[in-house]
Amino acid sequence: MKRLRRRRSSPRFSGQSFNKLIPNLITVLAVCFGLSGLRYALAGKWEFAVGMIVLAAVFDALDGRMARLLRAQSKFGAELDSLSDFVSFGVAPGIIVYLWALQSLGNFGWMAGLFYATCCMLRLARFNTKLDDDKPAFTYNYFTGVPAPAGAGLALLPMMLAFQTGLDLTTYPPLMALWLVLVGLLMVSQLPTFSFKRMKVPQRMVLPILIGAGLIITGVVSAPWFMLALLIIAYLGSIPLSVFAYRRLLKEAEQMAEASPATVDETEQRAGASVDADSRAPKLH
Repeated sequence: MKRLRRRRSSPRFSGQSFNKLIPNLITVLAVCFGLSGLRYALAGKWEFAVGMIVLAAVFDALDGRMARLLRAQSKFGAELDSLSDFVSFGVAPGIIVYLWALQSLGNFGWMAGLFYATCCMLRLARFNTKLDDDKPAFTYNYFTGVPAPAGAGLALLPMMLAFQTGLDLTTYPPLMALWLVLVGLLMVSQLPTFSFKRMKVPQRMVLPILIGAGLIITGVVSAPWFMLALLIIAYLGSIPLSVFAYRRLLKEAEQMAEASPATVDETEQRAGASVDADSRAPKLH
């Protein structure tokens, strides 16, 4: 006879699994890169400073996707992500551009940096308050205003162009201040901009997109400032297209909403007419 052995129940530790912490760790890495950009800016190492912000943007794009992949979304993670975005894409770029080109303007240069950082903060607060709003399905493919990482890229675009071309754009501090203010206004604007998070790719376009991604990565490795500046300029050029596409979809949605009550009324009228016809028809016993 086989002896039956009792299985000893092993003690279990309470708390979250390590996998649930991975997205938050990525967010912490992103904010560390953003703060490191400030450190390099204070040391006058401008290329390293901009590179740190680019790395922060890469890790910021990874944390949300990793959270959805691991099913580790949480309110704590959302708040941590917003704070990280404000530091990495609001405070850090504003101070980096100020140290690079706006110090000669004195208080006016500092005001431009403060304005940009404040606009980033307001944009993130507005985004968080509208997460639970009921919106049409097509609006989830769009942001309201330029998102914080893209705003940081636009703010640092003159620096990337200077690294690539060798032009000394620091000799035009009023122009740089105006550019920083315009980028801040784009972030808090009501302009619809493309959100590529939920964009569906047709099956026939998968291979061309992968080839294009490989070319972009090759360009970033070979000529990083040229390729990054080109991508940011392409994004800036996509804003008018996103506004046009959004308005077209909004018009179609309004037309469908106007047509729906008419369809219901016609159905009710037909149903009423059929009832009246049945009441007037002779009854057979």
